[in-house]
Amino acid sequence: MKAQRVVWGETLAEIAAVDPTLVVLDGDLATSTRADIVADAQPDAFIEIGIAEQNMVGMAFGMSTLGYRPWLSTFGVFLTHRAIDQIRMLVSQTKAPVRIAAAYSGLLNGSSGKTHQDIEDFAIMRAMPNITVIAPADEYEAAAVIRWAAEHPGPVYARFARDAVTPVFSEDFVFEPGKPVVVREGTGITLISTGVQTSRTVDAANLLAQDGIDARVIHLATLKPLDEPALLGLIGDADHIITVEEHSRIGGLGGLVAELVSAGGRVALTRIGLDDRWSESAPNDFLLDKYGLSPERVAESVKASLFATAR
Repeated sequence: MKAQRVVWGETLAEIAAVDPTLVVLDGDLATSTRADIVADAQPDAFIEIGIAEQNMVGMAFGMSTLGYRPWLSTFGVFLTHRAIDQIRMLVSQTKAPVRIAAAYSGLLNGSSGKTHQDIEDFAIMRAMPNITVIAPADEYEAAAVIRWAAEHPGPVYARFARDAVTPVFSEDFVFEPGKPVVVREGTGITLISTGVQTSRTVDAANLLAQDGIDARVIHLATLKPLDEPALLGLIGDADHIITVEEHSRIGGLGGLVAELVSAGGRVALTRIGLDDRWSESAPNDFLLDKYGLSPERVAESVKASLFATAR
């Protein structure tokens, strides 16, 4: 298994070796985001900005007007919160081809706590016009997303996790923006997940199978733009959908699916995610368990939801 942040650094270094327009702008976190891999392999493609995220966005926009294809490197929370005005004015409104690499996103960021955890980013970036929002499931999808984003002519927000997860896909995976993918077949309930939480959701489905609950798992990497007909086709005539995300239940994957299915008819929908509260600093396994995102807690929530619906 390989962490997405390592895949990000390695893949960009490979691209920079043949593409002189690729440049990485770092906010003093290169050894964490692994932008240092680019700095070591292709120093001409790396610029250290320091702790100046707003200026970093402005510089990336300026460079994009000169034919460069910039990537922003820092923790996601510093981009979606501290530099959001610059992203809104310079990137979103102009459709500038700036790639926002949101490292350490989600709940698990090395025990840095609520100041550094970004569990609101989907809601913020989904509401931003013109920006493609992507959360790859594993190392293989991350590599495919990075190569796609490097060629995309518009703004991209890509969420990359700090720690490795059990892969969902294989090395030959081909990324298709907007397309939902079935990662586990099942004839019972439908679970929909995104980002690295999909790996844990598949594990939860395997636990449910031990109790006779056959769950289908759909992975949705692209939260915007979404191939709505494709997702509705995969959902089919399911009468109960459960979304699972490492994000607030407000405005993220659950909200996206609720918007979609509510327009198409009556269906039971359960959204599993973080409550409307701040999180905390602790080891990964503790946080996943406490906030209901470990495979065991997800499986328990699914069974509780099915029981409540059946009554």
